[in-house]
Amino acid sequence: MKKGIIIASIIVVITPIVKVIFTVKKCRRQRKKAIAFFHPYTNTDGGGERVLWCSVKGIQELSPDLDCVVYTGDPDASPETLTARAVDRFGVTLPYPPKVVHLYKRKWIDDTTYPRFTLIGRCLGSVYLSWEAFCKLVPIYYFDTSGHAFTFPIAKLFGCKVICYIHYPTITLDMLSGGKAPTPLMYDNDPEVAESIMPSRYKVLYYTFLSWLYGKVGSCADVAMVNSSWTRAHINKLWRIPNRTFRVYPPCDTTELQELPLERSAVPPKIISVAPFRPEKAHNLKLEAFALVIKSLDLSLPMPILQFVGSCQNEAEERRLQKLKDRAIELKVDDHVEFYKNVARNEVVQFLGGAIAGLHAMTDEHFGISIVEYMAAGAIPIAHNSAGPKTDIISTEDGIQVGYLARYVEEYADAMLQVIWMPENERLEMAAAARQRATRFSAQRFYRHYKAVVQRVLCHSKD
Repeated sequence: MKKGIIIASIIVVITPIVKVIFTVKKCRRQRKKAIAFFHPYTNTDGGGERVLWCSVKGIQELSPDLDCVVYTGDPDASPETLTARAVDRFGVTLPYPPKVVHLYKRKWIDDTTYPRFTLIGRCLGSVYLSWEAFCKLVPIYYFDTSGHAFTFPIAKLFGCKVICYIHYPTITLDMLSGGKAPTPLMYDNDPEVAESIMPSRYKVLYYTFLSWLYGKVGSCADVAMVNSSWTRAHINKLWRIPNRTFRVYPPCDTTELQELPLERSAVPPKIISVAPFRPEKAHNLKLEAFALVIKSLDLSLPMPILQFVGSCQNEAEERRLQKLKDRAIELKVDDHVEFYKNVARNEVVQFLGGAIAGLHAMTDEHFGISIVEYMAAGAIPIAHNSAGPKTDIISTEDGIQVGYLARYVEEYADAMLQVIWMPENERLEMAAAARQRATRFSAQRFYRHYKAVVQRVLCHSKD
């Protein structure tokens, strides 16, 4: 009887292992001459999606013999719709449509799936999702463009070379010292945990364990690209592969924007905010700062207009937008605030061409593509005094200030007032310097640096 139980237990344990080994061997034999991009959400309108399409284009130009495949969880995605989206939303024209592999287990990387332990839940969920991806198609090269480092060991298991572009570290060094979640999560942290000492201590242990895991899986990358000096510092500390980690600034749409005239009407002065209606973008801070500006101005003068331009991808973001509109009414500035949702790229360009200043307020923004777009368009940037904007973007050009850094409501209000009151010749001088600095982050520079890094893996594999 006992012997039978032992044999049955061994069979129960061994059977799934054998199935995994058999599946991996079978899929590896069917490996395609392709590079597959792991990007489960291809409808976000953010900088991450821009990097995806520029990355696809770069590979198609560099190695046209490789099939480009996109792993996506969007059910309506097709080669034609994704190609059209790349052009319509980001102005990226692909040489030919990418192939599409649909993923149906995307919910396992959704924050809402994990009310508690969201971070580790999403990490493990990405492993499950990548397993689905590789069971459908195994490429020679696996390219993660959405920050799912826990998929790297699975890609290695299936025999892939791993390339990644990191926008924001899953674990940051701040989390290890104070238990603070990364920026996208800090707005949703349980207040009981944030205010209690003991849970916070446990949270530091939790993050320390995760950081160790994150370092192990991240080190599986054959080559890693990061979008800023701030991101590189974190990744080098955690992954410890500095010889395989390269800073490649994200592609910013500067060519079209730089054609906009720097001289523009300032009656009324228009201030713009281009950002998805998500909590980390801190729209309320911008609105409250603008309310202080309105209170500070003489009512006999033309009042400035604040334009919120952004995307809403789900009901939560729709509710957030409505709350923002309600807040504008409470602050009595609704007559001076305009909201534009899910507008086409050409309309965004028109808005940028009429603005004298652009607002950015995300804490620890890894880079800040919107800031560069403000600069290229001739709108004076007012950005959060942290991370990418502070270390890489807002500086001087030929000794001329190119924008403002702020952290608190009052600082944002002061910066907006400075731009509004600035003499036209001084504004034009600053706008010209900002436009010149924006060329450092152009798509052309991205493609040049990106191809140089990717070739390290492509050439190595051919040897």
